[in-house]
Amino acid sequence: MSIPSPCINVCRMNEASGYCEGCYRSIPEITEWSRASDARKQAILGEVAARRAAADLFELGLRGECVRE
Repeated sequence: MSIPSPCINVCRMNEASGYCEGCYRSIPEITEWSRASDARKQAILGEVAARRAAADLFELGLRGECVRE
């Protein structure tokens, strides 16, 4: 099984977070990707999903506050 890279060719590291602004991986995760096992790649993708979700909430101004509709 081959797991595709989450890279979207927006390769710019965010100085504050230490993650790529395109794929939300750290430099060690990016360099490890090509030789990582599928299990490790799945773990990295799980971390990426959590980081992306947190970034989306931050962008919406939802910093842990309760939101009522």
